[in-house]
Amino acid sequence: MNLSEIAGKEIVNLVTGERLGVIGECDLILDETTGEILALLIPREKGLFGLKRDKSVLEVPWRSVRKIGNDMIIIEYDGIY
Repeated sequence: MNLSEIAGKEIVNLVTGERLGVIGECDLILDETTGEILALLIPREKGLFGLKRDKSVLEVPWRSVRKIGNDMIIIEYDGIY
């Protein structure tokens, strides 16, 4: 699978049903030698109308990805967001 094939897909957590972001807004941690995706870095944006934003990120291991569909990526992540 190419990066262009997952770009723009929405990330949804199967555990909470929460929308976590879109692949275009996230960073990826890649293995430099194999090119494999190791984890998703999802920006954590909490605040009222974007005024008080938390600049931290949620690191979700790629092994937590359960399904990649046409419009979204389903992850199973029970960590704290």
